[in-house]
Amino acid sequence: MENIKIFACPTAEEFTKEICDNLKIEMGKIKYMKFKNDNNFVQVLETVRQKDVYLVQTNQPPVNERIMELLITIDAVKRASAKNINVVLPYFPYSRSDKKDQPRVPITAKLMAELLEAAGATRVITCDLHNPAIQAYFDINCDRLTAEYLLEDYFKKKNLDNMVIVATDAGSSKKAYKYSEYFKCPIALVDKRREGNDDRAIASTIIGDVKDKNAIIFDDEIDTAGSMIETVKVLKRFGAKNIYAGCTHGILSGPAIERIKNSDIKELVITNTVPLTEEKKIDNIKVLSIAPLFAETIQRIHEERPLGELYDI
Repeated sequence: MENIKIFACPTAEEFTKEICDNLKIEMGKIKYMKFKNDNNFVQVLETVRQKDVYLVQTNQPPVNERIMELLITIDAVKRASAKNINVVLPYFPYSRSDKKDQPRVPITAKLMAELLEAAGATRVITCDLHNPAIQAYFDINCDRLTAEYLLEDYFKKKNLDNMVIVATDAGSSKKAYKYSEYFKCPIALVDKRREGNDDRAIASTIIGDVKDKNAIIFDDEIDTAGSMIETVKVLKRFGAKNIYAGCTHGILSGPAIERIKNSDIKELVITNTVPLTEEKKIDNIKVLSIAPLFAETIQRIHEERPLGELYDI
């Protein structure tokens, strides 16, 4: 692939290297440091003049530090005369702040879109947005990939019988229905209510039959795992045989790992859109790499081929 450069922002080196290995190109050379006054410094160590540049950044904490690193890097390659600046965000930061659902609150996902555009990004590539409408926050191209087929393929190979797909709440029922169509199995819905802004979700009952079934919970992300664990408790109470979970983004913040470790989840399957640090690696968490899908996306964009064919299965 000619006239293309792919750079890793801090914490995205592993994901970026996998993308570059799939594309059989070298990762771009870039230097990051922090001055004694806590200001960030970025220097691109090779020419990007009139090249298609891809900047990869993760959402690994501290999130605000990752955002600032990315914005400064965009500015650096813009001032180095890059032809196109494509920002690769496997997990879009602040994606859960996508609407004004309370008085006097921000829509930070919209602000993120404006910041990326103002810095000089010409395209954003991301995956499984919390709300697909976030794409409309951009006036530049925003390509939204999905891990749906990756998760489907993994669970299909497990050859589970007597399956039921579980929606954690009414909002995720549409996604659960799509999975149930793929696996040709029934769906169940947990009646869950969220209280305030403290991530507490109370699950009380379940609509549908889960008794003696292999239950799979699908969601776009797991943060503190409070909602997931409440769902698991309800499933066990109603007689589910084995409980699996699959999601795109394993944020796994706060007490999430301890909760999952001590729960009845037989296996939680996540992708590497957010790096899973060593201290978070436990036996019942399985990580699938979605980097090859991003690599194929980059190649198709560069060769001006349609992205829809990625999912022609």
